[in-house]
Amino acid sequence: MNARFEAIGVVVAEMARALSFYRLLGLEFPEGAESEGHAEASVAGIRFMIDTEETIRSFDPDWQPPSGGHRIGLAFRCDSPAEVDETYQRLLAGGGSSHKEPWDAVWGMRYAEVADPDGNMVDLFADL
Repeated sequence: MNARFEAIGVVVAEMARALSFYRLLGLEFPEGAESEGHAEASVAGIRFMIDTEETIRSFDPDWQPPSGGHRIGLAFRCDSPAEVDETYQRLLAGGGSSHKEPWDAVWGMRYAEVADPDGNMVDLFADL
């Protein structure tokens, strides 16, 4: 089984400001999400995720906003934790570079982050 495209993530400085903006585009976020570090909307079966910089730093303390770049990451669901590890290695062999080696995240998923050859972040994950 191959990893499947499932989500787009955007890192923001201020959640309330971001939700206000994306709601103008028709995305529907839960009421009260303005005070959360993570919010999601479904768009054509794809999850559109917004995380605050603080949330990102909770698991990647050295993260800094890109300079001159974008704040978007792609996320691909794998069928198992083992597939996260296998896909991670396959992407490295295919020209990607490691940002965060696979780990068991506190939110109940096996997770890894690889930069594509252009530096765009690709997240891999599976339920534990």
